[in-house]
Amino acid sequence: GFQSESIAKQISIVTQESFLFSDTIKNNIRFSSLDATDAEINNAIEKAQLKETIDNLPAGADTLLGERGINLSGGQKQRTAIARALLKQSQILILDDCLSAVDTQTEEAILETIKKESSDKTTIIISHRISSLMHADQIIVLDDGEIIEQGNHQQLCAIGGHYADMYEKQLIEAELNELL
Repeated sequence: GFQSESIAKQISIVTQESFLFSDTIKNNIRFSSLDATDAEINNAIEKAQLKETIDNLPAGADTLLGERGINLSGGQKQRTAIARALLKQSQILILDDCLSAVDTQTEEAILETIKKESSDKTTIIISHRISSLMHADQIIVLDDGEIIEQGNHQQLCAIGGHYADMYEKQLIEAELNELL
């Protein structure tokens, strides 16, 4: 059978509210892989679209975070947690609504990197934002814990069900936001 420790090494989970320690950004990222080099940490920072943010901080990646990372925005906290997960290089990456506080362009860049880096791994994305799911091989739509639709983006749009309705609403919402 499996040992719980070996299973934990194979899975990285990033939630919407990821915990950050009162330590440096670098050490918060390194927490998932304590023997990681600075080059590996910097690589994870770039993949998580966090480099520009860190470059603008006075102490860079050595900037101390306050209690639970209070001196970072929600999106910056999420990207720090994503960098931590990417550094770990797990076989299974679970992203649980962890891109909700980042803008669409940043989200697309992060997901594109994850797709390239994780082609031989399993990535599970839990999201209400269709843009996070559009390029997934398989999308499962749940309603009250029940699977109501399943397929890829094109298949689900063709069905014209719940997923297609959500997609249409989010497209209209995005167009309205561009006008405002």
